[in-house]
Amino acid sequence: MIVGEQKPLEEIRAMLGDGKKILIAGCGTCVTVCFAGGEKEVGILASTLRLANQVEGKDVEILEQTVKRQCEWEFVDEMKEKLEQADVVLSLACGIGVQTTAERFAGKRVLPGLNTSFLGQPIEQGVWTEFCAACGNCVLAVTGGICPIARCSKSLLNGPCGGSQAGKCEVDPSVPCAWQLVYDRLDLLALQETMELIQPPKDWSAGYRPGPRKIEREDLKI
Repeated sequence: MIVGEQKPLEEIRAMLGDGKKILIAGCGTCVTVCFAGGEKEVGILASTLRLANQVEGKDVEILEQTVKRQCEWEFVDEMKEKLEQADVVLSLACGIGVQTTAERFAGKRVLPGLNTSFLGQPIEQGVWTEFCAACGNCVLAVTGGICPIARCSKSLLNGPCGGSQAGKCEVDPSVPCAWQLVYDRLDLLALQETMELIQPPKDWSAGYRPGPRKIEREDLKI
């Protein structure tokens, strides 16, 4: 899932400026799960902004709407009526949702209410950790389903560095050594010999290159 966290209230208010009619747009998927931009968070932020504006004597109308996903036009279109009424839209979606909404309604100013952080997993209540770097060349088949790019502090592909101690990362001792996790998983699966496979140098162009990445599926085109 895409993990994000809400921007500080002061930053949000500064972005909104002198807008008189603001739509706070939530997203019902990833950012709902991480309690950053779902219907509940939209309601809380809307109430906070209303109260702050009331205290300062500002006449600002706050609209609210949460759709299933802001990364697809068919769901973004559900906001059309309220969106067209607003001076400015504060999107509580990830960066993809913000851009999708802004592209669909190019004549409307759409602002990000969240900082998009990473692709991760909830590991306990209120805690999320990065599990995937979206590098474009997945090696999970040979690492026991544990990503060394995202979960190793040095993104090593052929085993641990020489600094890990007692299964902990030398960069941050509070973090498990990713390669210790890989070894333990492969040992559990009786696939220890996989550790002997040498991975070639990483082709970073699959994930990091000029311009946006794009996937085209000919079988899905109309």
